[in-house]
Amino acid sequence: MTASFIGAATLGVPHGFFGRQGGVSTGDLASLNCGFGSGDDPDLIAENRRRAANAVLPGAKLTGLYQVHGNRCVIVDETSDLAARPEADALATRTTGLLLGILTADCVPVLFADAQTGVVGAAHAGWKGALAGVTDATLDAMESLGARRSDIAVAIGPCIGRGSYEVDDGFVDRFLADAPVNERFFAAGKPGHAMFDIAAYVAARLAAAGVTRIAIGGQDTYAEEADYFSYRRACHRNENRYGRQISLIGLS
Repeated sequence: MTASFIGAATLGVPHGFFGRQGGVSTGDLASLNCGFGSGDDPDLIAENRRRAANAVLPGAKLTGLYQVHGNRCVIVDETSDLAARPEADALATRTTGLLLGILTADCVPVLFADAQTGVVGAAHAGWKGALAGVTDATLDAMESLGARRSDIAVAIGPCIGRGSYEVDDGFVDRFLADAPVNERFFAAGKPGHAMFDIAAYVAARLAAAGVTRIAIGGQDTYAEEADYFSYRRACHRNENRYGRQISLIGLS
């Protein structure tokens, strides 16, 4: 099993960005598919999630979400129902022994840590959630738990790269309407289209919110087929299902 520990020294807490290798799923979902909505055998998914969790924080309890491409952040602790999967796109905790899990297949996994006060967060930032402020909501939730924004470090994991993320002019207009400066995240594409750097957008949004330590992995989930699942790649091939990789963070 391979996990990326992007910005490991900076975050200072157990975490990992996993790809598609090292699990037990087979066929087009091989092998570390961690998404229950993928149509895979639930027992295989459970084993994949167990392996990933044990690789980051052995013995920890894993919790996750029913992700809806919004900007809600849920705070969890020892009293939470960890199997509930609330509709939200971010998690935060100050409780040791819990692992926060985010699923992606092109969207941006974002892991947050204030190692000084012992508060962590995780966010799923698709373009809708990123534009709506899911990372801002995560920072706010962490501060409500005692984190100091000046001490929060962030790692941005594997996601679709600019060279693979073609969008139309209507998409671009949404971002320019929010802030004209967002033009810098789009490169010229074919007529009526542009190439979007979503990782750079998320990083800039975090910087604007006061985060000063941001690490970006730089992997392209669409282009690196052997290593990552990709929703867009599956769509382009008319495949009716796709796997999800998991990103985890917790406190020991």
